[in-house]
Amino acid sequence: MAHGRGMNERGAGSFRRGDVGERHKLRGWVHQRRDHGGVTFLNLRDRTGVVQVVVHPEEHPEAAAELAPARLEWLIEVEGTVTARGEQAVNPEMATGEVEIEAETARVVAASEPLPFTPDGPEASEETRLRYRYLDLRRQELLANLQLRHRVTMEILDYFDGEGFVTVETPILTRSTPEGARDYLVPSRVRRGSFYALPQSPQIFKQLLMVSGLERYVQIARCFRDEDLRADRQPEFTQVDVEMSFATEEKIFGLIEGLFARLFPLAGIEPRVPFPRLTWREAMRRFGTDRPDLRFGCEIVDLTAELGESGFRGFSATVAEGGVVRGLRAPGAAGASRREIDEWAETARAHGAAGVLWLRRRDGELRFQVGSALTEAELERAAARLELQEGDLGLIVAASEPVASAALGALRLVLGRGLGLIDESRHEFLWVHDFPLVEWNADEERWDACNHPFTAPRPEDEHLLEEAPASVLSRGYDVVLDGIELGGGSIRIHRRELQQRAFALLGIDAEEAEERFGWLLDALRYGAPPHGGIALGLDRLVMMLAGASSLRDVIAFPKTTSATCLMTDAPSAVDPRQLAELGLSGGGRPDDDSGE
Repeated sequence: MAHGRGMNERGAGSFRRGDVGERHKLRGWVHQRRDHGGVTFLNLRDRTGVVQVVVHPEEHPEAAAELAPARLEWLIEVEGTVTARGEQAVNPEMATGEVEIEAETARVVAASEPLPFTPDGPEASEETRLRYRYLDLRRQELLANLQLRHRVTMEILDYFDGEGFVTVETPILTRSTPEGARDYLVPSRVRRGSFYALPQSPQIFKQLLMVSGLERYVQIARCFRDEDLRADRQPEFTQVDVEMSFATEEKIFGLIEGLFARLFPLAGIEPRVPFPRLTWREAMRRFGTDRPDLRFGCEIVDLTAELGESGFRGFSATVAEGGVVRGLRAPGAAGASRREIDEWAETARAHGAAGVLWLRRRDGELRFQVGSALTEAELERAAARLELQEGDLGLIVAASEPVASAALGALRLVLGRGLGLIDESRHEFLWVHDFPLVEWNADEERWDACNHPFTAPRPEDEHLLEEAPASVLSRGYDVVLDGIELGGGSIRIHRRELQQRAFALLGIDAEEAEERFGWLLDALRYGAPPHGGIALGLDRLVMMLAGASSLRDVIAFPKTTSATCLMTDAPSAVDPRQLAELGLSGGGRPDDDSGE
């Protein structure tokens, strides 16, 4: 019996052979209609699935008359008896394919005009589907994704409840503290000229909850960031926000591994715990990214010792200027075409490298792209370091260390997909930790926080904050699945003097720190416990569990890549009178350049 339905009401997709002989009422949309020799067959669909309804006009003339005008996507109600289909009529493609409902009474609940597209019909453009999102959501695939999202959300809250966490709702209207992405601003009517900001995360509030003594907090939190979008980004998104007092990295890791061990079996994925751990530096050195896909090899190899002092200036000059020579093995790719190699070189160039050079072992011969630029001994040393086997190709980049990592990291993923190296049946989780605390912003000539300003440095690095900030490692961490970051967090700064030093490093002087973060600094005066946490992207989690290719497939009403809602035409112009109430001028359309 489906939850929330009456005793004789069932979801369309719930009927099986064991229900034969029972009488039930069901409601749904006409998914298909077929008329054969006076008998009408209707496939009726609701969020649980599809079942066939058969209408015999001789036996139930009133039901037949009521359903005679019903067409695709009309909403109908049927009451009748579950009967077994004949052996030849069984449809193995349908979960309900062994049975049908013989309609005894029926009524049309709501007629429908012809739809712009049918849920299971020819593929409509994404723009059309988003404009009529409420119709697109009738697709079984999207309905299943939303039901999966519901189940995941309930499992998350139940898990954390069992671990002693308390759900608290933090403010949506808050103060702007611009860090990283841009804030969405909300003008105040009662304090003209002042603005709220929509939260990019509940970060400071959840830290204050630790100061308050709540000890363990969790929230399914709505967050907002005014930034450029991709398939895995939305301007408004949902995260599983977690904070706990007296946290350590290992406590957070164990907590989230336990959660994933409960969630991912919903998609047939059994996580192996504990997850592997990699430092940020090791991940960058071996994979060229801080979110590596561990389902295949092709690890990056340092060839600086083998080729950095060679007679080939492309290598020796780069190393003399402080750069590196690195490469990776493309198994079985010795026969790659010129076009393929050019495409790989273009991938490297897109990430800042001058291109790639190849080293090929084929037909017992070892050959370098640039003729005799390398000696036989250098070729053999490089090939041995790359572990080139017969039929393999080595791809080599000479550049600064960050560029070489970025170029080869991107190239590794291209090879993994293009050469079929990724085992799609495997799933590999990973923790990446020991990130740098800060990075140098050359454009603005200042240090930027790699995570956020409240991330704690490792205790053994605190003395380096002022004298060698680039050497300071943070207590930050990310959890990664198959090359996709699922979430990130850190152990926080809980001492006022250390937080002030961190602000100063970022160019936030005492006066500015007091203005922007005074309420946090005040809280740290009053016995703040050590604490830490993590934020997991709920949208991304469900996307991975559903096997979807875009966040838009697991969000009921998503925005486009230009942050617009095609269904409601938001953002839109507002009435000038509304702006006047707020003490603002304007009111034209966003693309209105008239200046009026």
